[in-house]
Amino acid sequence: MSCRDTTVQVWDPLVRIGHAVLILGFATAFVTEGKPAWLHEWAGYAVAAAVAVRVVWGFVGPRNARFASFVTGPAAALTYLRRLLAFRAPRHLGHSPAGGIMVVALLVALATTTATGIAYLGVSRNRGPLALVLGAEAAAIQAAATARGETKVRRPGRWLKQIHEAAANVTLLLVIAHVGGVALASVAHRENLPRAMIDGRKATGP
Repeated sequence: MSCRDTTVQVWDPLVRIGHAVLILGFATAFVTEGKPAWLHEWAGYAVAAAVAVRVVWGFVGPRNARFASFVTGPAAALTYLRRLLAFRAPRHLGHSPAGGIMVVALLVALATTTATGIAYLGVSRNRGPLALVLGAEAAAIQAAATARGETKVRRPGRWLKQIHEAAANVTLLLVIAHVGGVALASVAHRENLPRAMIDGRKATGP
């Protein structure tokens, strides 16, 4: 039996489930663009929760899930990418140096997207988890507009919406780069990396 015939558990269930939630949640939120609002918002909450859990898991989870096992400096990531493009990069059982940086970049981008979205929801519509903290201005503007008989209400916090949308677009670009990197690594190392994230197992051999 060759090393390629022997597999080992690499990704634990929490990492795999969180990965699926991030894919479905971000895709849903990005496609809906707030219509219907409830679906966009709840997809965003799911992404925010998955990011928070993944960050905690990155410090207390099993070895391959911990940031310490795969986060390296930019130099190591660039070296790996150059060798990958030449199909000479070493295979990693867990995340590669480039994959590790991509994980961090995606988590930061998703955290920025969801945080600004939740903040804008509280500031502009006095709704969501931050409504009690940020919703006073929105409530006052709504009350004043209602008293004047106005149907259109000026929404405060537009800058938050702009950052939210920009962060979502940056996240999409990172996702595209991530998919491309996974496809290239799958070909270079002759293994199905997407399937490994589904069943959690990878071959032990080089």
